[in-house]
Amino acid sequence: MAPQPTSRKIATTARRVLAQEGSDAVTMRRIAGEVGITAMAVYRHYPNRAGLLNVLADEGFAELAEQLQRARLSGSTEKKLEKLMNIFLDYSLENPRLFELMFLEPREGARQFPGDFRAGLSPTANPTANVLQDGMTSDVLREDDVWEIVFEMGALLQGLIMLYLGGRMSLSEKEFRGLCRRSFTRYLHGIYK
Repeated sequence: MAPQPTSRKIATTARRVLAQEGSDAVTMRRIAGEVGITAMAVYRHYPNRAGLLNVLADEGFAELAEQLQRARLSGSTEKKLEKLMNIFLDYSLENPRLFELMFLEPREGARQFPGDFRAGLSPTANPTANVLQDGMTSDVLREDDVWEIVFEMGALLQGLIMLYLGGRMSLSEKEFRGLCRRSFTRYLHGIYK
């Protein structure tokens, strides 16, 4: 097996530190020390701390998008959307600090609603938009603004996840997943015909 390039070692180490301690712990000096290089050497690969964190967030979005796009969706509109929600939920609970970085922390180049979404530039939102559009086309869902619904559904789920990760719910993971499913179902039934 070929040795990893230094840029990959830096990113891998930064991701481990992020997962264990959160984004505040990801400093150029800390990562350099753990990789065994000088802090200045890190800057040859990443322009600054924000650039390194951006790479980690982008990798997270790529992983989540790949899982969503590989999903085998079948059944009703509701079943398809629930499958996508569960993938999103699984990813957030498996990678809580990365998820916070991806969706909570301001960062340069982050996709913005509505323009980037309407342009199809959000690979993590596009699968949900496709299912919703199919539901509207097949007359299961009321005709409405697909992208606003995608954004609202994402905000509902992300808000619940952030409250859970922040320790604001005294629920087991199983109970939390049940709450997400019920909340999602209540929202979805509000847009049925």
